[in-house]
Order: sequence, then structure tokens, then C-alpha cells
Amino acid sequence: MTTRTKSKIRSLGDIGAFIALLLGMGFLLVYHAEELGYHWQWYRIPKYFFLSREGTLVSGPLIRGLLVTCRITLVSFVLAFVIGLVTALLRLSRSMVCAALARVYLEVVRNTPLLVQIFFVYFVLGPILGISRFYAAVLALSFFEGAYASEIIRAGIVSIPREQWDAAYSLGLSKPGAYRKVILPQAIRWILPPLTSQAISLVKDSALVSTIAVYGLTMRGQEIISETYLVFEVWFTVAAMYLALALLLSTVINVMEHRLRIPG
Repeated sequence: MTTRTKSKIRSLGDIGAFIALLLGMGFLLVYHAEELGYHWQWYRIPKYFFLSREGTLVSGPLIRGLLVTCRITLVSFVLAFVIGLVTALLRLSRSMVCAALARVYLEVVRNTPLLVQIFFVYFVLGPILGISRFYAAVLALSFFEGAYASEIIRAGIVSIPREQWDAAYSLGLSKPGAYRKVILPQAIRWILPPLTSQAISLVKDSALVSTIAVYGLTMRGQEIISETYLVFEVWFTVAAMYLALALLLSTVINVMEHRLRIPG
């Protein structure tokens, strides 16, 4: 038996064990739910995805909540990357003031709970600056995730050998030019994998914006449960939708990483 055949058999065995584990967990859940007198009503869930009104198919509350969550995640990820990049550059600068400001921002954000930051932006900065619920959620998530993204970006920049800087300067490039044309294009290969994990964390952290009544996926789930008492069905469905969104995001970033990878 060849090594390749053994590897395939091992992979199939792992997949089989994983499926068996899922089936076992599902059986235990259903069994104990029935012991508690809970009656599953999965047939009621599809109408919360799509509704038929006057012969036209329209999105239900779960789809509308998913779209809001996607918007929050996308806008927050872009802003978090920009904030992280600026913070990383400030930390690497020779200016003590810039480095100190970046350090204070990192320590404050990383050492306080995200929920507290959401409340601060919405209840304190929101009324002062006239920020809506949606953008309060986006700002809070962006600054929170940007603090972690900055350390990822800084590590990627630092990993580039000094010879690359010397080569850039020998071509007559300024420091900003060296960053833009030589250093960042190489660093992005090392930055993308950990940024994928950070993006998935952002998807999950976006559930907290329901605390300020932003009607994302979690808030829509709570709304449906309060009306129907379909606790298990709705939360399992919401969890599956978050999982699908995280897997989709991970796949897209992995494809980008593969295309940006330089052979050898």
C-alpha cells in the first residue's frame, strides 16, 4: 500500500469520525430535549428566510439581519485594516510622540472589554458627534479589531529583511515609497493568514452590537424568539449562518493569499 493511499484512508477515517461525532452530539441533543418536553418545530424556520407577499418573494428577518451583519463586518474590516496599518506605522516611526500615542491606543483598547467600548461610543460619543447606531457599532468594532490588526501588520513589516530596505533606498526611493513599493507588498503575504483569524473574530464580535439595538443577525434572532419561543431552532440557525459567513470570509482571504504568494 502506497503512502498516498494510506493518507487517503487516514483522511477518510478522520472525516468519518467527525461525522460520527456530529451525529452522536445531535442524537444526545434531540434525546434530552424530548426528555424536557421540548417539541422541535423546524418547519417554521424557512419563512424567516424568505416570505411570499402578493406572489413576490421577499427577504425575511434572518436574511435582513444577515445583510446588516455583512455590511457591519465589511465596513469594519476595511476600517480596522486602515487603523491597524496607521497604528503599526506610528509604532515603527522614530517619533516618540507618535509611538507613545499608538502605544496608549493599543493598551486602552486591548485591555478593556469590547462591550464597554460599544457602550462608550454609542452613549458618549454618539450624542456628541451625532453618530447613528450602525456607525457607532462600526467605529467600536473597527477600533477594537484595528488594535489587534496593528500588531499583525507590524510583525509582518518587521519580518522583512533589512536588505530589502537597503535595496529600496539604493533605487532612490523615499521611506514612504519603500513602504508602498517594496516592503508592504512582501509583508502582505505574512499578514494575510493571521488577518483571516482576525476577520473571523470580527464576524463573531459583531453579534455584540445587538446590545445597542442594531438589527443584525443576533438581534433578529432574539426578535423571532420573543415572538415564537423557538429557542433551539432559531439559535442553531443563527449559529449556522454565522459559521457559513465565517467560512466564506476565510475562503475568500485564502484565495487572495494563494494568488499573492510568490513561488519559492
